[in-house]
Amino acid sequence: MAALHQLGAAELVALYRSREASPVEAVRAVIAHIARCEPRLHALYAYDPESALAQARDSEQRWLQRRPLSLLDGVPGTLKENIATRGTPVPLGTAASLPTPAAADAPPAARWREAGAVLLAKTTMPDYGMLSSGLSSFHALARNPWDTSKNPGGSSAGAGAAAAAGYGPLHVGTDIGGSIRLPAGWCGVFGLKPSLGRIPIQPPYAGRVAGPMTRTVHDAALLMAALSQPDWRDAMSLPYQPIEWTNLQRDVKGLRLGLQLDAGWGLAVEPEVRAAVEQAARAFEAAGAVIEPMAAFSTREHIDGMDRFWRMRSWLDLQALPAERRDKVLPYIRQWAEGAARISAAELFHGYSQMGALRDAAVAACQPYHFVLSPVSPVPSFAAEWAGPTNDPARPLEHIAFTLPYNMSEQPAASINCGYTATGLPIGLQIIGHRHDDLGVLQLARAWEQLRPQQKPWPMQ
Repeated sequence: MAALHQLGAAELVALYRSREASPVEAVRAVIAHIARCEPRLHALYAYDPESALAQARDSEQRWLQRRPLSLLDGVPGTLKENIATRGTPVPLGTAASLPTPAAADAPPAARWREAGAVLLAKTTMPDYGMLSSGLSSFHALARNPWDTSKNPGGSSAGAGAAAAAGYGPLHVGTDIGGSIRLPAGWCGVFGLKPSLGRIPIQPPYAGRVAGPMTRTVHDAALLMAALSQPDWRDAMSLPYQPIEWTNLQRDVKGLRLGLQLDAGWGLAVEPEVRAAVEQAARAFEAAGAVIEPMAAFSTREHIDGMDRFWRMRSWLDLQALPAERRDKVLPYIRQWAEGAARISAAELFHGYSQMGALRDAAVAACQPYHFVLSPVSPVPSFAAEWAGPTNDPARPLEHIAFTLPYNMSEQPAASINCGYTATGLPIGLQIIGHRHDDLGVLQLARAWEQLRPQQKPWPMQ
């Protein structure tokens, strides 16, 4: 049998139920593994092994009494730093924040505790979540477990690294332009950006979601069952649906799958990425799916408009800070935001309107298909020290052309590994579904898990 820290949530629960292993033993195994890896990865914030062991002991008693709180009871993992947990400061990745303890658990943290999952730590993120990188002015530089000279991506940087390295089976990130899917793709794990509102979150915002980052689709489904429970605090959340999240079997025969290899703007898709995604499409086709090319629908006008809007939002936030705190924000982000100082009201309004324009374009483009396949990122991982694949604040968003549209359109989209570069770096396949068809995306991702070639061993084991 694999070591306890290598096992998935369902495997651990089976051992708890049969009493072949306990939550305390599993958590101790993960703690020991973290001690070996964390000095190189820097994935964690507010790491508290003693609290985790106390939670595990409580879970152990529930399992001995055969009264587990859920199928996640006693399973260890992490929450992203910006998901508030009562009593822990939420610095949002930046040294400009004040270390004020959170007054209450945010909805995903509340669901986590109600399920009895063991919270090992929070995971690191870049300043304000504004980078697809592990670079932060507050946290140590997070690195990719497949190659520590490379970036885990972001903004769910530590979550992607922790999932790939085996810091427990369960991890939760957030996503507003690709912040779950990009690190999932670059770290070779599974990440689901659910439909907007499927998982209640606080604070809610256009395009912002929380979602699972795990090594397997099944573990993500188990997390969805817990995280999708209702919470009144998210005024943008969907009405609760009792979805059978672990009903993952689906025949792909006859499914119409759009294949998008041109995003319409941004960085060119590198040959190794294109080849891996095309190979995945051919495997689906061999299994009976119908693959059809999907034309680009996103435009330079869409992204330039949203870039202006987001710059202005960040510029106003930074200007509201005292100078001594503002100076602590990463220079890259300050330089990017300063571009808003010359934006007119008309340009700002036009930029905001591009969110709706991109939403409508994405929904229309996906309508003919059951699902859409695309790269997650046009490029593999990049230097750990960089703020993004271009490392240029004048061109900060060129790598999110495949992910951003589905935040704006509120559609579910997942990242799952579909191959490796010649140097062994993972390549992410994006699977996109119609709005509210989160289960369908999980099912197609599970089908890909069964179709794809054998994966390389996980790093840092």
